Amino acid sequence: MENYKKIQYNGHNDVILRITPGHFITPHSHVNYYMDLCDTKARMKEARATGEALAEMYLASDVIDTILCLNGMEVVGAYMGDKLTQAGIISLNSHKTMYITSPEYNVNSQMMFRDNNKHMIAGKKVLILIDSATTGGTLLTALNSVRFYQGEIVGISAVFSIATQIENIPIRALFTKRDFPDYVSYPHDGCKLCKEGVPIDAICNGFGYSTLD
Repeated sequence: MENYKKIQYNGHNDVILRITPGHFITPHSHVNYYMDLCDTKARMKEARATGEALAEMYLASDVIDTILCLNGMEVVGAYMGDKLTQAGIISLNSHKTMYITSPEYNVNSQMMFRDNNKHMIAGKKVLILIDSATTGGTLLTALNSVRFYQGEIVGISAVFSIATQIENIPIRALFTKRDFPDYVSYPHDGCKLCKEGVPIDAICNGFGYSTLD
């Protein structure tokens, strides 16, 4: 998609949100903008800048043991954890360092952890990191999973989020609807764009998009 525009975060040249207007289908909704976070997740310079910007929102925190990364946010999460550690945020883990991990999904789309890695969640203070939060469906699944494995959720971070909180847990996001107020998310069975006959440009998820051409 070539007709995208860039939004910078608070003057940070390397913290960028690339948005493209159109009609897009996500796993939980239809939206009128696609947010391309591929380079944010994979390009080292952008991932570092994004992770460090997200970390700045938690410099007053006491303890973070694990950063649970959703939708391919592990590289950003590693830089975030490094910045938090440098700032003096402690971990209660035996090795005095944070875990940066991601979930596995079972056939029912539930997040799960195997016996050899569930210690990264059980009894830990967990920060959830996601690329974008629109309907909150993925975050709800993550909250339920962390609680099932007896972890304690200490925060939620996102590059972009519509909501400011979920289940009374604040979502700290770099970009919000203030950055493009005309962003809209519709339920699959109530999409205004579909009713108006606007063609679908692409199907999107946390990995990227596939056009229908």
